[in-house]
Amino acid sequence: MLPCVQTEDDSTEAAVTLPVSVRDLLPQDLPACTWAGSDTHLRHVERELARAAAGEVDYLAVCTPADLPVAIGGIDYQVSEGAGILWQLAVLPALQSCGLGTLLVRAAEQRIRDRGLRRVALAVEEDNRRARALYERLGYVAYGREPDVWDEEGPDGSIRRHETMCVLMRRNL
Repeated sequence: MLPCVQTEDDSTEAAVTLPVSVRDLLPQDLPACTWAGSDTHLRHVERELARAAAGEVDYLAVCTPADLPVAIGGIDYQVSEGAGILWQLAVLPALQSCGLGTLLVRAAEQRIRDRGLRRVALAVEEDNRRARALYERLGYVAYGREPDVWDEEGPDGSIRRHETMCVLMRRNL
């Protein structure tokens, strides 16, 4: 159960307690994950699920009692020997700051430990201060920077190249 308090305005607070579970993300979950990214992004996630079937990655979902994903993220075991690399972590925007990101990262770390690995790493965009603060609270330490680039779909369906600088972070498990 994760408690969540969201302030609607200065005078109204609503507290919600939501039981959640963590499981593997499945192809049939993708239509319910439009909050996580564009159609282009979800097609990429679908390709990654094929890699999950081959054991190269894990792709996790934090789900509500109705089995709807509210947070998703991957672990790639092929990028860095001896480490799991977290990537594509996302939480339903309306439920951010409710502990779901923490739960997702901790579940991913457990998957990495279950494979006998003792290191985890990730890259976070430099301007994503909120995510970086979460990772720092969870014990991740910055150790470098590197550029990253990917295709991004605009609201009109056009594809453009997104270029960014990322902070590299890691943690020993």
